Amino acid sequence: MTGPRLPNGFAVQVDRRVKVLGEGAALLGGSPTRLLRLAPAAQTMLTGGRLEVHDAQSAQLARTLLDATVAHPRPAGGPSHRDVTVVIPVRDNLFGLQRLVGSLRGLRVVVVDDGSAVPIEPSDLAGVHCDVQIVRHERSRGPAAARNTGAAASSTDFVAFLDSDVVPRRGWLEALLGHFCDPAVALVAPRIVGMRTADNPVARYEAVRSSLDLGQREAPVIPCSPVSYVPSAAIICRRRALEDVGGFDETMRSGEDVDLCWRLVESGARLRYEPIALVAHDHRTDLGEWFLRKAFYGESAAPLSVRHPGKTAPLVISGWTLVVWVLMAMGSCLGYLASMLAAGYTARRVANALRTVETQPRQVVAIAAHGLWSAALQLASAICRHYWPIALLAAVVSRRCRQAVLIAAVLDGVVDWTARRGNTDDDTKQVGLITYMLLRRLDDIAYGLGLWTGVVRERHLGALKPQIRT
Repeated sequence: MTGPRLPNGFAVQVDRRVKVLGEGAALLGGSPTRLLRLAPAAQTMLTGGRLEVHDAQSAQLARTLLDATVAHPRPAGGPSHRDVTVVIPVRDNLFGLQRLVGSLRGLRVVVVDDGSAVPIEPSDLAGVHCDVQIVRHERSRGPAAARNTGAAASSTDFVAFLDSDVVPRRGWLEALLGHFCDPAVALVAPRIVGMRTADNPVARYEAVRSSLDLGQREAPVIPCSPVSYVPSAAIICRRRALEDVGGFDETMRSGEDVDLCWRLVESGARLRYEPIALVAHDHRTDLGEWFLRKAFYGESAAPLSVRHPGKTAPLVISGWTLVVWVLMAMGSCLGYLASMLAAGYTARRVANALRTVETQPRQVVAIAAHGLWSAALQLASAICRHYWPIALLAAVVSRRCRQAVLIAAVLDGVVDWTARRGNTDDDTKQVGLITYMLLRRLDDIAYGLGLWTGVVRERHLGALKPQIRT
């Protein structure tokens, strides 16, 4: 694990979900889960799970912890807002543009009018307290091209891309810019939350499970991880890194933001998701528009799988864990017995991996059980979202499959509803369990329709191929 040296004063904090084993001799966690053994010198540098960089050795350890995804950055300082140009791609949304630009006091702004029916004029943005430049595409070329045009018109070291249907909340820029004191970081994204009052079931569902909201936990952006990409509705990029990878892919109808993230990762850059920074988004809350948008998102999976093989896997699971749940789904006494044996073998593999670290049997059991449970949730989600046409067909022809699909649908819905109930402000009306589960299944149906449509169009099955690890 290598990268540019972190500056003195930069600190990292071990993730609270990481297990400390052997009285600090090893860390177990990250995504994918890994065991990180620490030399005695490294153990002494960590105080309460925190490490501050003060020399080359501590800088290397901090980089190792970050790249192992077991720790998060705590930067000291960062670039100034004067080092940032805000690029706003817009088409036929003057109201949203005016609302957004009005919130960007003191910033340099490049508005890219992507072929609006009524061209945007300087007089439309009169009275705003920022330096605004308007660039126009005479015909619409898409948001990716509009962002590239805006980036080309920028001269600052950093470019912030904000869509015209968002409004940043106070402190968003400072929270994001701090991450760039790590010279390896090329892109940082805030958490995107709802803008409107949740006044109907779809709005209440979107308030806790929007496709743009990646949750409350900070994370690195890595393919096949909990945060595998960030949406371009609100991101900040290092302009040089953006130029080095060729900007956004203008040939993609959707998923160009995912493609950019993965090309940056492939180039060796680091990307961060920072949920302390908040940007409000005007979610679609009309049921028809919402359904079509979910399907639109699903269509991007197949083109992405062509460009980035293996990174769009709907399921990342170990082979033995998969065996456990397949045998369990068989439903017979023989299947249950075989699944228990496979689970025991999985626990033995965990114990062997930890044999050089002082651990107690209950810790081994807890780690193995957590892995099996996480795999069960992954399987349930994939059955309902990515593979639902196959699951539906299997349920029609087989009673046992029907039971398994029903259990997966209920398990996924209940666990997801429970986990996301706290994702909104206290004054937001919560969506009920039954309503949530119905909308969750509609969400999955829409995404799955888009996914399978893209697979047929591309004639490529990569977006449906699971990643099975040894």
